Amino acid sequence: MKLLLSIHKYDVFMFTWLVNAKIHRTLSNISRYLSKTGDGQLYTLIIGLLYFIEGIESPLLRAILLAFLLERPIYFILKNGFKRNRPEAALKNFRSIIKPSDKFSFPSGHTSAAFMMATLVGYFFPVFMIPLYGWALLVGFSRVVLGVHFPTDTLVGCILGVSTAFFSLGQVI
Repeated sequence: MKLLLSIHKYDVFMFTWLVNAKIHRTLSNISRYLSKTGDGQLYTLIIGLLYFIEGIESPLLRAILLAFLLERPIYFILKNGFKRNRPEAALKNFRSIIKPSDKFSFPSGHTSAAFMMATLVGYFFPVFMIPLYGWALLVGFSRVVLGVHFPTDTLVGCILGVSTAFFSLGQVI
C-alpha cells in the first residue's frame, strides 16, 4: 500500500508540473489532434484496407485482430478492477481539457492501442518503427497533457499494448 501511495504522489507531482508549465496551452492545442489519432478510426481504416488488399490471410491483419481481441478485455478488466480516478476526480480544483469516455484512468486505452498498433505495423514495416513509436509516445503524452491520465496510466498502457502485440505476433507468425 505504501508503494502505491508513493507512486501516486510521484504521478501527481509530475502531472501538476506538466499542467502548470508555461508551454501547457500550446501543448494542449496540439494534444487534442494527437489524441484523436488514437480514438480508433485509424485502426478501423487500417483493418479495412488490409482486408480489402490482402484478405483475411494477411499476417498483419490476423495479428491486429488477435491483439485487439486480447488487449481490449484485459484493458477493461484492469480499468474496472483498479478503478483509479482520473485527475479531474482525484485533484481538487482541476478540470481536464477534454471529457473522457469513461470514469477511470488506469491504464490508458489510447496509449495501449497506439503502442500495440505501432509494434504490429512496425514489425511488418521496420522502416516505420521509429516514427510509429514516436507517434504512440505522443498519443500517450497527449492524454496526460489533456488532463485525463496520470503518467503511470500511460506507462502501463504502453506495456499492455506492446505485450499484447508481441503475444499476437508469436501466435500468427
